[in-house]
Amino acid sequence: MPIRAVVFDIGNVLIEWQPERFYDAEIGPERRRAMFDAVDLHGMNDRVDRGEDFRDTIYATAESYPEFSAEIRMWHDRWIEIATPPIDHSVKLLRALRGRGVPVFALSNFGIGSFAHAETVYPFLADFDRRYISGHMATIKPDPVIYEMVEADCGLPPETLIFADDRADNIQVAADRGWQTHLFDGPKGWAERLVHEGLLTPQEAQA
Repeated sequence: MPIRAVVFDIGNVLIEWQPERFYDAEIGPERRRAMFDAVDLHGMNDRVDRGEDFRDTIYATAESYPEFSAEIRMWHDRWIEIATPPIDHSVKLLRALRGRGVPVFALSNFGIGSFAHAETVYPFLADFDRRYISGHMATIKPDPVIYEMVEADCGLPPETLIFADDRADNIQVAADRGWQTHLFDGPKGWAERLVHEGLLTPQEAQA
């Protein structure tokens, strides 16, 4: 069955998301390692991605770890410096697909407040035909429920969706449901896959 929609993850597919890199630059690798060992920062972020308040969740965590409170609050106060830079070639692929009339969806673990902030900085986040943002859905990948919700909303058979994500566990659940998938490890490979599937020409897929 031909592909009828392309589904993009956002973090590390369209925008780099490397909190450890940010903190290494700000506080040094040694203190960063100590903080990440002491505080489940990625678990904190998962709570935001499930729909908890962006600021309140991070600030409450900061209060619980006074030795790292200033650094933890950076996760909110300087969040856009963590979620950067955009992956320009991927953005170009998104827009090329739209230019060809191919429906393009977002499926991303992203908080309500953090996504609203990102929209003010990254205008391409408005370019999707449909956006499935975990904070608004109250569940995160790789829970099968979030994929079910996408299928129910878009009305397309799973095998007509092709999904790019940088995490193998997210890809596996989609594949188990019958989606076509691409494990993203850079825009070049994703561009080649889109050309292979006949969704873009080689010229359209160039960086």
